[in-house]
Formats: sequence, structure tokens, C-alpha cells
Amino acid sequence: MKQTNRWFYAIIGVIINLFAGMVYAWSTLSRPIAAEYPDWTAAQLSLTFTIVMIMFCVGVMAGGFLGAKFSERTFLMASGVIFLLGFIVAAAATTPIVLYLGFGILCGFASGLAYSVVMGSVGKWFPDKQGAISGVLLMGFGISSFIVGKVYQAFIDGGTSWRAFFRVFGILSLVILVICSFFIKKPGADFVPPKASAKSKKWNNPLAMEVKTPDMMKRVDFWLYYLWAILLSAAGMALLSQASAMAREAGSSVSAGTIATVVGLISIFNGVGRVILGAGFDKIGRRALMQINNGIFIVAILIIMLALKTKSFPLIVVGFIVGGFAYGGITPTNSAYVSSYFGLQNYSKNFSIINTNIIIASFGSVIAGALYDASQSYISTCVMMVVLVALGVLASFGISCVNAKMMKDKK
Repeated sequence: MKQTNRWFYAIIGVIINLFAGMVYAWSTLSRPIAAEYPDWTAAQLSLTFTIVMIMFCVGVMAGGFLGAKFSERTFLMASGVIFLLGFIVAAAATTPIVLYLGFGILCGFASGLAYSVVMGSVGKWFPDKQGAISGVLLMGFGISSFIVGKVYQAFIDGGTSWRAFFRVFGILSLVILVICSFFIKKPGADFVPPKASAKSKKWNNPLAMEVKTPDMMKRVDFWLYYLWAILLSAAGMALLSQASAMAREAGSSVSAGTIATVVGLISIFNGVGRVILGAGFDKIGRRALMQINNGIFIVAILIIMLALKTKSFPLIVVGFIVGGFAYGGITPTNSAYVSSYFGLQNYSKNFSIINTNIIIASFGSVIAGALYDASQSYISTCVMMVVLVALGVLASFGISCVNAKMMKDKK
């Protein structure tokens, strides 16, 4: 099998993730629903996204732990069917419960299942570029919400009902995922990975080994990394959930359309950050990459705080760009960390465990909202984010200490 063919699978993986990632566009998708049902509270609508995140993780775990029993094609076809059912049910919703079942449970699970297939199969074609391929694949997932949100808004503004769009998007998701299911697979026994260059060998993790999931979960460095992922993801979700309101506070005279575009920059640079910082994992190593990511995040938060203090809309734009870029570095680092430190053999299962950090991290948006209610200022949210990232710095240093001890014990 020719080495160049592996990029074909990467392209297919990005396409799949573009559709799987549409669940992250919920803040945009929910606006017409909220307008039609003004008696539904913001908390009721927000719960939909919480359910999506939980079921997304369940879908990833299902794909990871059942991956050896079913083919990639079976999983992707199943994901397409579940997406269709989820959108049809959601389109018929007249109560929050039906919306939870359709978009929250069914679409959330379908998204996680498709995501698991992509990350568990395509990544194995790139043992020499685990950070880079994670970033490329996750770029599709990251920018999906921006693209879907813009298409959705254009159709709604053109007079299409949200119910009709949900049905059409359900059919489109089924068609695309079924087609892609015929073109994605793990590398066969005849695949020969490219040899690592002398430069790349410098950054190969000397602790890398094939570690089974129960053994991984007994290691201190796993739990320190899990904590880091929770802390920074919580900071990122706090930013995403409050971005629109922060932009309005900094630019009270700015139009709603401009604010929506500026908030969308977070998603765009989230995708850019996934590619660049993911590749950075391969180039500069885990320790340096995590600390750089921490530093960029803190800079972003400080810029946003200054923007809120001075009511500077240009500064809030810069803060969102830098913050989106930093937030984008978390997910490819998750993937690359699991494959580099615990091996590719058990990657799907191990990655599904690491991925559950977003369930806990999703409460970052809830806490951010509560802080604003108590203080009537988004500065409090920024302070919370700084604290979270500062704790993340300590966790990443802890990983280095544990790894250094492990290397010393091996000698």
C-alpha cells in the first residue's frame, strides 16, 4: 500500500468530522427554537447541550470498546441512521423532553460514534505524525459549528423553518456518512509507516509503550493529564458560552451581525489552533507544547479582561482570536498524548476515557453564568478562567515530574 494514500483517509476523516461536529452549533441552532417557545427557559435549552456532551462521550466510548467487533463502515452507517432519527425527532419537538431525546441523546450519540471511528482509524495511518494528524482531523470538528451555524442562519433568514432545516440536515448527514463509510478504514498489515527522521526521533517519547486501559488508569501521569484537560477545557467552554455577552459588553453599539461574526472567530481560530498546536506536539514535545498552550490561554484571558475594562471592541476581537487558538490546542493534545504515551494498540479505548473530561469541563459554562449572575460582570468569569489555567500549569509540571521519575527508575 502506497504511503501517499494515507492522506486520502485524512480527507475523508475531515469530511466526517465536519458533520459530526455540527452538534457544537447548538447555540445558533437553538435561537429560532427559543423564539418559537418563549416560555422555555434558557436553562431548559442549555440542558440540551449538556445532554449532547454526555451522549457524545457515550458514543465515543461505544466506538472505542466495540471497535474490534464491528467495522468502520458499520459504525458510520449506524451513526448516519441515528443522526437522521435524531433530527426527525427534534424537528417534531413541542416540549423540551422531545428535544432532549432527538438532538440531545440521539444526535449526541451519533456524533460521538462517528468521531470515534475517525480518530480510531485514520490516526493509525500516521504513527509518525500523531500530533499533526490529530490537529488536521479535529480542525474539521472545530470549524463545523461555524460553517453549520452560518448555513443554518442563512436558511432561517431566507424563510426556512428550523424544523425543515433539521429534517434536511438529517437526510444530508445520513447520505454523507454512508458514502464516507465506503472510503475509510484502518491500515492493513501491508502498510509500512515512514521512517522517523533524526529530528523527529529527538522528540519521540521514551516512555511510550502499549498500555491497556485499566493499567493506564492506574498511572499518576494519566490522572494529571486528565486534570489538565478538564481545567483548560472548562476555561475554553466558559469563554465559548459567554463570548456573545462579553462582546456586547465591550461593544454596546456594535450590531448583532458583527458580534455573531466576531464570536465565530473563536471557532475559526479553534480550528487553526488544532492544526498548528497539534503539529507542535510532534515538533517540540509534550512538555513544551502544554506550557506554550497554557501561556497563550493566559494571554488571551488578560486581553479579554482589558477589553472589558476599557470597553474596547477591537481588543475583544483580538482576545477571541487568541483564546480560540489556545482552546484549539487541547483536543489534538489529548489524542496525541494518548497515542504517544500509551500506544496505538489500545488507542480507541484509551482515547474514549480521556475524552470524558469534557463532561466535567462542560460545567465551566454553568459556573461562568453563575458568577456573572452574582457579580453582574464578566471580569469574574475571566478571573475563574485564569485560576483554571494556572492550576493547569501545575498539573502539566506534575506530569513532567512523574515522567522524570519513571525514566530514572527505568535506568
